[in-house]
Amino acid sequence: MTRWRPLPDALPREARHLVEQLRQLKDRTDLSLAELARRTAYSKSSWQRYLSGAKQPPRGAVRALCRVAGADQARLLALWELADPVWPYGPVGPPVPPRIPAEGVPASEAVAAAVPGPQHRRWRAAALVAFAVIVLLVAGVLWAWPSGSE
Repeated sequence: MTRWRPLPDALPREARHLVEQLRQLKDRTDLSLAELARRTAYSKSSWQRYLSGAKQPPRGAVRALCRVAGADQARLLALWELADPVWPYGPVGPPVPPRIPAEGVPASEAVAAAVPGPQHRRWRAAALVAFAVIVLLVAGVLWAWPSGSE
């Protein structure tokens, strides 16, 4: 049985429960992280991050561990669904002390700049909107294009 380090305090309860269950499942297999990596599509370092709570495991990793361990996927995927919306973005670790705001900058702006937001969601949304606009433009051009069968 692996001797696990304590999970980060910043990890929400749902995420903590998922990681604890994944750790138990991994221990049940008696596989090393290297062997687990060989039997799944995820690297040893990825498994280290997932099982330390430093990074959210993808659904596929949860399924792969269940498959290797011969465990019920439905239960662990349900735990993953509960943990997904509350999983912290970025590295989980001790909080970074806020920077001292520059003189003349209101404190509210300094705090807003210091607190990272879910920017990857904004980028993803912007990319999806841009893709939809391109698809609509291409469809409009193809629809308006005169056909050569007249």
